[in-house]
Amino acid sequence: MGLGGRPGTPTDRHTKTHPGPRRATRLARRARRYVRRSPGTYLWLAALFVTTIALHHMSPEFEADFLRQRSTNIHALSTNPRRVLIASAFWIDGGGWLPYAVLYSVFHAQAERWLGTLRWLVVAFGTHVAATFISEGALLWAIRHDYAPHAAVNTLDVGVSYALAGVVAVLTYRIARPYRYLYLAVVLVLYTAPLLDGRTFTDLGHFASVLIGLACYPLTRGRGGPPWNPVDTLRTAARRASAPRAAGEGSG
Repeated sequence: MGLGGRPGTPTDRHTKTHPGPRRATRLARRARRYVRRSPGTYLWLAALFVTTIALHHMSPEFEADFLRQRSTNIHALSTNPRRVLIASAFWIDGGGWLPYAVLYSVFHAQAERWLGTLRWLVVAFGTHVAATFISEGALLWAIRHDYAPHAAVNTLDVGVSYALAGVVAVLTYRIARPYRYLYLAVVLVLYTAPLLDGRTFTDLGHFASVLIGLACYPLTRGRGGPPWNPVDTLRTAARRASAPRAAGEGSG
């Protein structure tokens, strides 16, 4: 009785500690490290958060006029291309911020961690610029040949989806073979199907972005060590998940 304490009271040896707080602390540390290693991605996301909040406080009429002044349409590109190419990359037209936060964390952050901030920025902004000129050039051709109305020179065109598509494509080279080819096939299907179905200038811009991202292969040489193998990652995750259970079964 003296050693065991009162009946029904667990001793220190059998008292279980709750791993929840420690696990939350570890996750928070990992999240901070993840953000610190991709600063450009999260500064961009922070700017998009601010501009999205600003849009929510605008009336629909004012918002349309405001975004049109920052649109990479034919008229704006012919008058002040540098300003609108930069400004258009900091506004989201008609979409929420949270889905972009997820996409940026999955794709942009990984690309920046792998390539480094400068090379990642070259891919992202280079794709944004090149795909904009390709899509708007195709629209200009359609206007001149009466396939599109002349009013389309003022079409609203802002957003970050071209840059995202280019980064999604360049990450093909981060993945180990043969999984690389499966990833590439999925990317091509996702961006080719809308082009074949809708055939809008933005569909063309997204498809062009993928091709431009794939053409950035020279920027990926010698970056980030060996390619990422998804199967190895799943095996490591499975081992980590089973380790606490095994430890718990062996204690007591």
